[in-house]
Amino acid sequence: MRFSCTKENIAKALMLVSGVAGKNINLPILNNVLIKADQQKVEVVATNLEMATVVNIRAITEMPGSFTVPAKTLADFVNLLGEEKISFELKENELVVECGKSSTKIKGTPAEDFPIIPAVDEGIGYVATATELKRGLSHVIPATAKNDIRPELSGVYMGFNVEPKKLIMAATDSYRLAEKKISLVQGDEEKKIIVPGRTALEISRILSLEDNLENEKNARVLVGEGQIALHYGNVQMVSRLIEGQYPDYRQIIPKEFKASIEIETDKLIKEIKAASLFSTSGVNAVHLTIKPSEGLEIVSTSTQTGDYRSELEGEVSGETVGVLLNHRYLLDGLNNIESDKVKLKVINADSPCELTPKEDGYLYIVMPIRQ
Repeated sequence: MRFSCTKENIAKALMLVSGVAGKNINLPILNNVLIKADQQKVEVVATNLEMATVVNIRAITEMPGSFTVPAKTLADFVNLLGEEKISFELKENELVVECGKSSTKIKGTPAEDFPIIPAVDEGIGYVATATELKRGLSHVIPATAKNDIRPELSGVYMGFNVEPKKLIMAATDSYRLAEKKISLVQGDEEKKIIVPGRTALEISRILSLEDNLENEKNARVLVGEGQIALHYGNVQMVSRLIEGQYPDYRQIIPKEFKASIEIETDKLIKEIKAASLFSTSGVNAVHLTIKPSEGLEIVSTSTQTGDYRSELEGEVSGETVGVLLNHRYLLDGLNNIESDKVKLKVINADSPCELTPKEDGYLYIVMPIRQ
């Protein structure tokens, strides 16, 4: 194998696959990237057996071939090289990397030992705007469960065309719930799937790294039997899906509220952050009270750091209602509100609260801390 390419191309490819190639003690080969060179293209591939990422890069191939090398070693070395053409050549069981007057030999493993990457050739295809898909995923990922006690809650629910021409994404860890709706550019079939949280995070990361593509505004998603594939620019990603049925989360979304306040998003975030400094560690509690004549009262107390109290003006409707909330969960929702104002809706101290922005499409529910 012998080929050459620009530093920019290989460095970006290695960055795109770095989220998949990790530290695997049991199977060291999974810490490697597979480099496959043929006359038409060069592929950089990484997998953790749950998902795989393939990046095509432009290169000049003199001799086709394939080999695997440690992903981190290669990426770290490439990033230290100058902005020149880099040549790669396989000599025995080492990859020789040369750039200008710099040269190194990286020990690797034959490509035959690398796992076979499954292809999703058949399935239901959908197209969404890459920016919208990335934004939607970033809105719901924080609400996924961080353990696998209930596997379905560790993933992101995706409902294609449950509402016509819409993709509904949702996540809940039973303490909070996030839902985001985006438009579909193409695809009419209804389909419901659960995407593993790590896969959702990796899709969001790929779309973020590739979001400067001028000619590629849309991301293509293919849903196959137990698998999902993403195609965007020069990147292809395939992952398994979580089996099972996602809970009917809409049952916990309240239909009516006893009080609500519309308030400036930035000011509320600032006040919640200030209150968090005076909340008991581990409990993370802040007390919010909507008062018809005054606005929103924010109170927190800690035996270690002291007390905090603040009031914010806003457009109030309903009666006086107070609720104790986890400030971390509250901020996760507020940080995804993109409008200048947010509406906080409350029923009582024991019922879910709702955060909604002025624009349609995003919903965030926080369960109260029971006193």
